[in-house]
Amino acid sequence: MDLVELTEMIVKSLVENEDAVSIKEFPTEDENTILIQVIVAEEDIGRIIGKEGRIANAVRTLVQASSSLKDNKFVRIDIDKF
Repeated sequence: MDLVELTEMIVKSLVENEDAVSIKEFPTEDENTILIQVIVAEEDIGRIIGKEGRIANAVRTLVQASSSLKDNKFVRIDIDKF
């Protein structure tokens, strides 16, 4: 499972409107960095970020840990709403 699929699986399990989830990987200038953009419906943004950003940080930690097992790249996840 690649990092985008893992992120999508985690995010879709947290939101109510799974059809509004859009997750894409974008190239960065640094070859050791992966940028993953997560876009969810406006009503689900609180579920993804959580209180004080705890859920967002947990998602980032899980994806980063998966990356360290495979290609050992730094993962940056940006979360936004429609």
